[in-house]
Amino acid sequence: MPPLRISTAIDIAASPETVWQTLTDWPRYPQWNPFIVGLHGRHQIGARLLATLLAPGGKRVTFRPTLLRLDKDRALVWQGRLLHPRLLAGRHHFELEPLPDGGTRFHHYETFHGLLLPLLRAALLKSAGKGFEQMNRALKQRCETLASAARA
Repeated sequence: MPPLRISTAIDIAASPETVWQTLTDWPRYPQWNPFIVGLHGRHQIGARLLATLLAPGGKRVTFRPTLLRLDKDRALVWQGRLLHPRLLAGRHHFELEPLPDGGTRFHHYETFHGLLLPLLRAALLKSAGKGFEQMNRALKQRCETLASAARA
């Protein structure tokens, strides 16, 4: 079974630095993030994080992904799994692309693989895709509000 990639993007009228600061300020996620309602752990490659997701129309799920990449103002990547990586694993990416106007294109995607993927494919497409889009819109609103306040 080929991997499943769910990919979204949104343009944000704020600098990559502002988006990065918001994205890595994990204690404040409950204030603005409707999808990742909790994220705790060290900002260090190899650290085990504690992530709590609330998919639209779903229930709260908590898991312990491993932080794989942390490139300031550029990318944050973690790898999560369900019980065992061969059953279901996902590599979650947040990437920041600077735009010529000073804004940021936020790429938010995840690639899933594993033996359970055929059974969970439709549910993942529906819930994760909507969750990514909800988070993207909330991140945009938060960052643009912060950028506007900084200019005032």
